[in-house]
Amino acid sequence: MAWSTSQLAELAGTTLKTVRHYHRIGLLEEPERAHNGYKRYGAAHLVRLLRIRRLVDLGVPLADIPGPEAPDDEVEKLLRALDAELAAGIERQQRMRREIGAILDERASLDLPAGLGSSIKDLPANDRAFLVAFSSFLTPSAMTVFEEQLAAPRSEVSAEFDALPPDASDEVRQEIAHRMLPEIRQQQAEYPLFDSVGSYSRRDEDLARSVVLHSLVEFYNEAHLDVLRRVNEMLVAEKEAAAETAAVEAAGTGPTSGEPVEGQGVSGRTA
Repeated sequence: MAWSTSQLAELAGTTLKTVRHYHRIGLLEEPERAHNGYKRYGAAHLVRLLRIRRLVDLGVPLADIPGPEAPDDEVEKLLRALDAELAAGIERQQRMRREIGAILDERASLDLPAGLGSSIKDLPANDRAFLVAFSSFLTPSAMTVFEEQLAAPRSEVSAEFDALPPDASDEVRQEIAHRMLPEIRQQQAEYPLFDSVGSYSRRDEDLARSVVLHSLVEFYNEAHLDVLRRVNEMLVAEKEAAAETAAVEAAGTGPTSGEPVEGQGVSGRTA
Protein backbone atom coordinates (compact mmCIF):
# COMPACT_ATOMS: atom_id res chain seq x y z
CA MET A 1 0.00 0.00 0.00
CA ALA A 2 1.44 3.38 -1.05
CA TRP A 3 1.05 6.56 0.97
CA SER A 4 -0.30 9.92 -0.04
CA THR A 5 1.65 13.15 0.53
CA SER A 6 -0.33 13.96 3.65
CA GLN A 7 0.22 10.44 5.03
CA LEU A 8 3.93 10.65 4.36
CA ALA A 9 4.09 14.01 6.14
CA GLU A 10 2.22 12.58 9.11
CA LEU A 11 4.55 9.58 9.37
CA ALA A 12 7.62 11.86 9.28
CA GLY A 13 6.19 14.30 11.82
CA THR A 14 6.16 17.21 9.41
CA THR A 15 3.70 19.11 7.24
CA LEU A 16 2.33 18.77 3.73
CA LYS A 17 3.81 22.19 2.90
CA THR A 18 7.27 21.06 4.05
CA VAL A 19 7.18 17.91 1.88
CA ARG A 20 6.22 19.96 -1.17
CA HIS A 21 9.01 22.43 -0.41
CA TYR A 22 11.55 19.60 -0.29
CA HIS A 23 10.32 18.50 -3.70
CA ARG A 24 10.75 22.01 -5.13
CA ILE A 25 14.37 22.38 -3.95
CA GLY A 26 15.35 18.87 -5.03
CA LEU A 27 15.96 17.29 -1.62
CA LEU A 28 13.14 14.75 -1.95
CA GLU A 29 12.57 12.85 -5.18
CA GLU A 30 9.14 12.98 -6.76
CA PRO A 31 7.32 9.60 -6.46
CA GLU A 32 5.45 7.74 -9.13
CA ARG A 33 1.82 8.66 -9.57
CA ALA A 34 -1.19 6.43 -9.60
CA HIS A 35 -3.53 6.24 -12.62
CA ASN A 36 -5.67 8.91 -10.96
CA GLY A 37 -2.69 11.32 -10.71
CA TYR A 38 -2.09 11.05 -6.96
CA LYS A 39 1.45 10.62 -5.68
CA ARG A 40 2.42 7.22 -4.36
CA TYR A 41 5.13 7.26 -1.67
CA GLY A 42 7.01 4.22 -0.40
CA ALA A 43 9.35 3.35 2.45
CA ALA A 44 12.40 4.77 0.63
CA HIS A 45 10.72 8.19 0.49
CA LEU A 46 9.90 7.97 4.19
CA VAL A 47 13.50 7.09 5.08
CA ARG A 48 14.80 9.95 2.93
CA LEU A 49 12.35 12.42 4.48
CA LEU A 50 13.25 11.29 8.01
CA ARG A 51 16.94 11.73 7.18
CA ILE A 52 16.32 15.26 5.97
CA ARG A 53 14.35 16.08 9.11
CA ARG A 54 17.10 14.59 11.27
CA LEU A 55 19.78 16.74 9.60
CA VAL A 56 17.61 19.84 9.97
CA ASP A 57 17.11 19.07 13.68
CA LEU A 58 20.90 18.81 14.04
CA GLY A 59 21.23 22.33 12.69
CA VAL A 60 22.22 21.62 9.10
CA PRO A 61 20.87 24.31 6.73
CA LEU A 62 18.72 22.96 3.92
CA ALA A 63 21.13 24.43 1.37
CA ASP A 64 23.95 22.24 2.79
CA ILE A 65 22.06 18.93 2.82
CA PRO A 66 23.37 16.64 0.04
CA GLY A 67 20.91 15.61 -2.67
CA PRO A 68 19.33 12.16 -2.90
CA GLU A 69 22.08 10.82 -5.18
CA ALA A 70 24.98 12.03 -3.01
CA PRO A 71 27.22 9.33 -1.46
CA ASP A 72 26.99 8.68 2.28
CA ASP A 73 30.46 10.10 2.94
CA GLU A 74 29.16 13.54 1.92
CA VAL A 75 26.86 13.44 4.92
CA GLU A 76 29.74 12.35 7.16
CA LYS A 77 31.91 15.26 5.95
CA LEU A 78 29.01 17.62 6.55
CA LEU A 79 28.49 16.38 10.09
CA ARG A 80 32.21 16.58 10.92
CA ALA A 81 32.30 20.20 9.75
CA LEU A 82 29.18 20.94 11.76
CA ASP A 83 30.68 19.27 14.83
CA ALA A 84 33.82 21.43 14.57
CA GLU A 85 31.67 24.53 14.20
CA LEU A 86 29.61 23.59 17.25
CA ALA A 87 32.77 22.89 19.30
CA ALA A 88 34.10 26.36 18.43
CA GLY A 89 30.74 27.88 19.34
CA ILE A 90 30.66 26.07 22.69
CA GLU A 91 34.19 27.23 23.48
CA ARG A 92 33.21 30.81 22.66
CA GLN A 93 30.09 30.59 24.83
CA GLN A 94 32.08 29.13 27.72
CA ARG A 95 34.59 31.98 27.46
CA MET A 96 31.74 34.48 27.40
CA ARG A 97 30.25 32.88 30.52
CA ARG A 98 33.60 33.08 32.32
CA GLU A 99 33.89 36.75 31.47
CA ILE A 100 30.30 37.46 32.52
CA GLY A 101 30.93 35.51 35.74
CA ALA A 102 34.00 37.63 36.47
CA ILE A 103 31.94 40.78 35.99
CA LEU A 104 29.05 39.55 38.16
CA ASP A 105 30.86 37.54 40.86
CA GLU A 106 34.09 39.49 41.19
CA ARG A 107 32.55 42.89 40.50
CA ALA A 108 35.05 43.45 37.71
CA SER A 109 34.62 46.47 35.51
CA LEU A 110 32.76 45.84 32.26
CA ASP A 111 35.28 48.10 30.52
CA LEU A 112 38.32 46.03 31.46
CA PRO A 113 39.92 43.79 28.83
CA ALA A 114 38.97 40.13 29.14
CA GLY A 115 41.01 38.22 31.69
CA LEU A 116 42.12 41.25 33.69
CA GLY A 117 39.08 41.73 35.92
CA SER A 118 40.21 39.77 38.96
CA SER A 119 43.85 40.88 38.88
CA ILE A 120 43.29 44.67 38.79
CA LYS A 121 39.79 45.13 40.15
CA ASP A 122 41.14 46.92 43.23
CA LEU A 123 43.13 49.50 41.28
CA PRO A 124 42.09 53.14 41.58
CA ALA A 125 39.50 54.20 38.98
CA ASN A 126 41.96 56.36 37.04
CA ASP A 127 44.46 53.49 36.76
CA ARG A 128 41.72 51.17 35.49
CA ALA A 129 40.66 53.75 32.90
CA PHE A 130 44.32 54.16 31.95
CA LEU A 131 44.64 50.43 31.31
CA VAL A 132 41.41 50.25 29.31
CA ALA A 133 42.68 53.02 27.03
CA PHE A 134 46.02 51.24 26.63
CA SER A 135 44.31 47.98 25.65
CA SER A 136 43.39 49.69 22.37
CA PHE A 137 46.98 49.51 21.15
CA LEU A 138 49.06 47.23 23.40
CA THR A 139 50.39 44.06 21.77
CA PRO A 140 49.28 40.78 23.43
CA SER A 141 52.76 40.27 24.94
CA ALA A 142 52.80 43.83 26.28
CA MET A 143 49.33 43.33 27.73
CA THR A 144 50.56 40.24 29.60
CA VAL A 145 53.57 42.13 30.98
CA PHE A 146 51.42 45.12 31.92
CA GLU A 147 49.01 42.83 33.77
CA GLU A 148 51.91 41.32 35.70
CA GLN A 149 53.15 44.78 36.61
CA LEU A 150 49.76 46.07 37.71
CA ALA A 151 48.90 42.92 39.66
CA ALA A 152 51.93 43.43 41.94
CA PRO A 153 51.12 44.68 45.46
CA ARG A 154 50.81 48.46 45.66
CA SER A 155 53.65 50.14 47.53
CA GLU A 156 53.12 52.77 50.20
CA VAL A 157 54.36 55.57 47.96
CA SER A 158 52.09 54.40 45.12
CA ALA A 159 49.11 54.64 47.46
CA GLU A 160 50.17 58.13 48.50
CA PHE A 161 50.58 59.11 44.84
CA ASP A 162 47.07 57.82 44.08
CA ALA A 163 45.64 59.90 46.91
CA LEU A 164 47.34 63.16 45.88
CA PRO A 165 44.85 66.05 45.67
CA PRO A 166 45.22 68.48 42.76
CA ASP A 167 46.38 71.25 45.13
CA ALA A 168 49.11 69.19 46.84
CA SER A 169 51.97 71.42 47.97
CA ASP A 170 55.28 71.67 46.16
CA GLU A 171 57.05 70.04 49.10
CA VAL A 172 54.69 67.04 49.09
CA ARG A 173 55.06 66.60 45.33
CA GLN A 174 58.85 66.70 45.49
CA GLU A 175 58.97 64.29 48.44
CA ILE A 176 56.75 61.75 46.67
CA ALA A 177 58.73 62.13 43.44
CA HIS A 178 61.98 61.34 45.27
CA ARG A 179 60.43 58.28 46.91
CA MET A 180 58.93 57.05 43.62
CA LEU A 181 62.22 57.40 41.74
CA PRO A 182 63.83 54.08 42.80
CA GLU A 183 60.54 52.25 42.30
CA ILE A 184 60.09 53.53 38.75
CA ARG A 185 63.80 53.00 38.02
CA GLN A 186 63.34 49.36 39.02
CA GLN A 187 60.20 49.05 36.89
CA GLN A 188 62.08 50.32 33.86
CA ALA A 189 64.84 47.81 34.48
CA GLU A 190 62.39 44.92 34.92
CA TYR A 191 60.15 45.88 32.01
CA PRO A 192 62.42 47.16 29.21
CA LEU A 193 59.62 46.41 26.77
CA PHE A 194 58.09 49.78 27.66
CA ASP A 195 61.15 51.88 26.79
CA SER A 196 59.63 52.96 23.46
CA VAL A 197 56.03 53.19 22.27
CA GLY A 198 56.96 51.42 19.04
CA SER A 199 58.12 48.33 20.92
CA TYR A 200 54.77 47.62 22.54
CA SER A 201 52.19 49.05 20.15
CA ARG A 202 50.21 47.18 17.50
CA ARG A 203 48.95 50.50 16.12
CA ASP A 204 50.62 53.42 14.40
CA GLU A 205 53.23 54.79 16.79
CA ASP A 206 51.97 58.39 16.66
CA LEU A 207 48.41 57.22 17.30
CA ALA A 208 49.54 55.08 20.25
CA ARG A 209 51.55 57.97 21.69
CA SER A 210 48.46 60.19 21.48
CA VAL A 211 46.55 57.64 23.59
CA VAL A 212 49.32 57.76 26.21
CA LEU A 213 49.26 61.56 26.36
CA HIS A 214 45.46 61.89 26.38
CA SER A 215 45.16 59.24 29.09
CA LEU A 216 47.72 60.94 31.32
CA VAL A 217 46.08 64.35 30.97
CA GLU A 218 42.49 63.16 31.33
CA PHE A 219 42.80 60.49 34.03
CA TYR A 220 45.32 62.13 36.38
CA ASN A 221 45.18 65.48 38.12
CA GLU A 222 47.70 68.33 38.06
CA ALA A 223 49.62 67.05 41.08
CA HIS A 224 49.93 63.55 39.60
CA LEU A 225 51.30 64.91 36.33
CA ASP A 226 53.72 67.21 38.13
CA VAL A 227 55.12 64.33 40.20
CA LEU A 228 55.54 62.21 37.07
CA ARG A 229 57.28 65.12 35.35
CA ARG A 230 59.70 65.49 38.27
CA VAL A 231 60.45 61.77 38.33
CA ASN A 232 61.09 61.83 34.60
CA GLU A 233 63.46 64.79 34.94
CA MET A 234 65.42 62.94 37.62
CA LEU A 235 65.64 59.84 35.42
CA VAL A 236 66.87 61.92 32.49
CA ALA A 237 69.47 63.57 34.74
CA GLU A 238 70.67 60.16 35.88
CA LYS A 239 71.03 58.99 32.27
CA GLU A 240 72.91 62.16 31.36
CA ALA A 241 75.29 61.66 34.24
CA ALA A 242 75.80 58.00 33.34
CA ALA A 243 76.46 58.92 29.70
CA GLU A 244 78.94 61.62 30.77
CA THR A 245 80.78 59.23 33.03
CA ALA A 246 80.94 56.62 30.29
CA ALA A 247 82.28 59.20 27.84
CA VAL A 248 84.97 60.31 30.28
CA GLU A 249 86.05 56.75 30.94
CA ALA A 250 86.08 55.93 27.24
CA ALA A 251 88.01 59.05 26.19
CA GLY A 252 90.26 59.31 29.20
CA THR A 253 90.01 63.12 28.97
CA GLY A 254 87.89 65.90 30.46
CA PRO A 255 84.16 65.63 30.96
CA THR A 256 81.81 65.69 27.97
CA SER A 257 78.08 65.92 27.93
CA GLY A 258 76.08 62.88 27.09
CA GLU A 259 72.88 63.09 25.09
CA PRO A 260 69.75 63.02 27.27
CA VAL A 261 67.50 60.08 26.65
CA GLU A 262 63.98 60.78 27.68
CA GLY A 263 61.87 57.71 28.39
CA GLN A 264 58.44 57.39 26.80
CA GLY A 265 57.44 54.12 28.42
CA VAL A 266 54.26 53.29 30.26
CA SER A 267 56.05 51.57 33.14
CA GLY A 268 55.22 53.30 36.37
CA ARG A 269 52.93 55.69 34.46
CA THR A 270 55.92 57.84 33.41
CA ALA A 271 55.16 60.32 30.68
